[in-house]
Amino acid sequence: MIKRKKILKIAIDSPAAAGAGTLAKSISKHYNLFYLDTGKIYRFMAYLKLRYPNKFNLKFLKIKIKNLKIKDLSNKSLLIDEVGNEAAIISKNKKIRKLVHSFQLNFAYNPPKKYNGSCLDGRDITYNIVPDADFKFYITANIKTRALRRYKELKLINKNISYKEVLKSIKNRDKSDFSRKISPLKKTKDSLLINTTNLTKRSCFLKIKKIIDRNLEF
Repeated sequence: MIKRKKILKIAIDSPAAAGAGTLAKSISKHYNLFYLDTGKIYRFMAYLKLRYPNKFNLKFLKIKIKNLKIKDLSNKSLLIDEVGNEAAIISKNKKIRKLVHSFQLNFAYNPPKKYNGSCLDGRDITYNIVPDADFKFYITANIKTRALRRYKELKLINKNISYKEVLKSIKNRDKSDFSRKISPLKKTKDSLLINTTNLTKRSCFLKIKKIIDRNLEF
């Protein structure tokens, strides 16, 4: 794997709907970083499994991963609960994780030259994908706040969805993320904790920007 030298690498871990994706996008835009929401890759695979159940196997996934473009991960269908639940199951598969892992590593360490570096968010980024990141953050919020955020997001896609359903789904996702044997979600000692429960998107961004600017040597 080619590794670009002197690039800025930012790693973010968080439970579902804590606001990490929004933050990561803002940070990436500000510092001109190549951004990847790693959880979307598993959601993309889950979407493929639901759409092409008879074709779904490792060979099929290898081809899809090889041709995967960032724009493929912006499909709104990837956000629905059914896809999220399937993604939680898929992400426990060792062989699938290995496929995704190599894609993430290449993305993190070899971003296109027009970018100053990379920013990845997910569940195991700070200790498994980019352990030598220049900045590590653990973004969280209380579960009711997270469920409300995801509910508002999903309501735009599915008018019939209820907050209760979303809360239950977030609880199940947390249980799966924190307890899985392979690359579980956890806060590392060298990750800075940011609780977004009572913070606006702007204030979260400014808080992280201040930390990065204070320590930036580029």
